Amino acid sequence: MLTKKLLLAASLLPSVLLAQNSLTDTTTTINEVLIQENRFQIPFNQHSRNIHVLTQKDLQHLPSVSIAEVLRYVPGLDIRQRGPFGTQADIGIDGGSFEQSLVLINGIKLSDPQTGHHMLNIPIPTEAIERIEILRGPTSRIYGINGLTGAINIVTKQVEGNSLFAHLYTGSNFKPVEESDGDGIYYGTGVQVGGTFAKKSHQHQVYFTKEHSNGQRFNSASDNEKIHYQNSIQLNGSNKIQMLAGYIHNQFGANGFYAAPGDINSEEIVETFLGSISSQHQLSDTWYLNPRINYRYNEDDYRYFKDDLSKGRSQHYTHTLSTELHAHKQFKYFGMGLGVENRMEKINSSNIGDHDRNNLGFFTEFRTDYFKQFIISLGAYVNYNSDYDWQVFPGLDVSYLIDDNWKVSASSGASQRIPSFTDLYLNQRPGNIGNPNLKSEQAWQHEMSLSYHKGYFTAKAGYFYRDISNFIDWVRSSTDVPFQAQNLGENKTNGVFTSLGLHYPFAEQKSVQVNLAYTYLDPSIVKSMDYTTIKYGIQSLKHQFQANAIVQLGPWVVSSANRLLERVSSNSYFISDARIGYNRKNLNIYLDVQNIFDAEYIEVGAVPMPTRWSSLGIKYQLQLK
Repeated sequence: MLTKKLLLAASLLPSVLLAQNSLTDTTTTINEVLIQENRFQIPFNQHSRNIHVLTQKDLQHLPSVSIAEVLRYVPGLDIRQRGPFGTQADIGIDGGSFEQSLVLINGIKLSDPQTGHHMLNIPIPTEAIERIEILRGPTSRIYGINGLTGAINIVTKQVEGNSLFAHLYTGSNFKPVEESDGDGIYYGTGVQVGGTFAKKSHQHQVYFTKEHSNGQRFNSASDNEKIHYQNSIQLNGSNKIQMLAGYIHNQFGANGFYAAPGDINSEEIVETFLGSISSQHQLSDTWYLNPRINYRYNEDDYRYFKDDLSKGRSQHYTHTLSTELHAHKQFKYFGMGLGVENRMEKINSSNIGDHDRNNLGFFTEFRTDYFKQFIISLGAYVNYNSDYDWQVFPGLDVSYLIDDNWKVSASSGASQRIPSFTDLYLNQRPGNIGNPNLKSEQAWQHEMSLSYHKGYFTAKAGYFYRDISNFIDWVRSSTDVPFQAQNLGENKTNGVFTSLGLHYPFAEQKSVQVNLAYTYLDPSIVKSMDYTTIKYGIQSLKHQFQANAIVQLGPWVVSSANRLLERVSSNSYFISDARIGYNRKNLNIYLDVQNIFDAEYIEVGAVPMPTRWSSLGIKYQLQLK
């Protein structure tokens, strides 16, 4: 069955994609992208790690609307949604759990101390994004705690002029609503409006998003509102201030999300606010300083019985305040990065309790290309946590440039995840209870890869081995007792990744792009305790095959994105999505069809994903003087 689905995916490669501009123009464009870390900015083709970049062109042409949807097409990422329009989604990287990944906006951590389920509560529309950088592997020495298996950094656009923007979209599976859930057919609609304003010394952008869906099965309706604002103020040629603020309000039916089948009438309301002020200072030709302060508030109101709030209701309020200072000094033969961060986390909760903790971290990094054909990066993250004391997480990356086309890279690094407050203190009997005696998860990962780039063609293949000690999962010894978070022992994963890419512009406004990727994961758990049921560990990916194609013919756009997934504990499933669009001046009209072959599948919990779903969208951007 798996072989047949692989052949089906490969047969769709000739699918044609058309675009107003080439998706990535050429691979040279990608290679010149500067990967934005907190202390270094490294050209894509000089980076030693396994990195994937989604450009603004990718976001425009792939058959998706939300960030969660577009991330489904990235190799190694496991996006597990609970409904359309990004209602709620979990993210895993290379077989890691939703708690072991890190999501950032311009280097600002979005992690919530309550649970990783809120990681993709992102207020930014895809129109405001310049690119998305996906780093697979340990990220502690770059971004700090909780990036155990990888990190996703969303880099927003820099405003260059005055404009107004509007985006309308609607979709449906054209299936009748269940009798007890209303009338008509299941559908969803959305509207995004925004604009940019720019002067010589300051630039601003603001976007508003409103989405509504009556769901795709009983009690799965959702209403989402988002606001995003960002500015940049140039004080002079050497000093700049940037501010960012975002707000999200999500309300959705949570049928089957957490406690199926008893939660058929449950509902969840999540509100998130994010604010940040940062500045950039060039102290000299070789000294750069970047301080930052950011605050995140999250409110999670889960109602097991949405029509009876007197029982089964959980309310959680979390506050996170971070202050950071990063510096970069360029010497003659090497660059040095230094940083310090302090992160305070607090929760007030009806079934977790009131808790707080503090995290202090120090970064040090060195990077040099002084040695002929070698690029070397090394550093460490030294961390103090009020619950887990002092710990050190080093890392080393080395690349050897064989010639102008071939590069071999190797890396080794350590990382850490602090247990969430849910892991530690949840009291939700008879279903789930936390464990205040949990140790933090710690991982070592070793990786080697070989890459090739010539003209319009790229290829990469590699292997990694990851060993997570004190691995945390929810287990129980019988159905008579609740699930409890435990340090199970070791989670060991062997992984192989391969990719091929062709980006070929064959005439003006005409190009073809084909991307193939395959990831194989072989996870195992070395138990240090006995249990009969494990909640998350056996749901990780084993096989992931992706085949995407884009061809440009003048103003028309057609895209095909296909993926075949098989998990350790479930059968494989194949999903094919497509977009056809037309661009003329400032207007873009597109038609998306997701799950073309009407596959029945579940990504997480007991929530069946939508069958074939068709969407129509219109975008208009007016450039102002």
